[in-house]
Amino acid sequence: MKEKKGQALVEFVIILPIFIFMLLAIIDVGKMIYVKNRLESEMDTVVELFHGKKTFDEINKEVQQNSSKTKLEIKNENNKFVTFYLKEEIPIITPFLNLIFRPPYEVKAERSIYYES
Repeated sequence: MKEKKGQALVEFVIILPIFIFMLLAIIDVGKMIYVKNRLESEMDTVVELFHGKKTFDEINKEVQQNSSKTKLEIKNENNKFVTFYLKEEIPIITPFLNLIFRPPYEVKAERSIYYES
């Protein structure tokens, strides 16, 4: 009877770190997906503001009011296209997952719009 109790304990000790790693990895990947979806939603707002004839400074101020971590970059290419980039860095809490996703992991959303000045 004692042998079986010891066996269960050994199996538990072997499985516990794997379970904790998987749980933390699911949390990290879920956070990445959540931030990506939020940035895509904010990008819709940025495009609406741009079509509403707002200046780039007004658009940037609006983005900063919604989230102070989010960075907006605007590139005007050939005076025909305007490309908006929304970026946000998130920390990785899972050990060894930071070897795959270099911390801080940067989530990006980008959109190009035809623009006639």
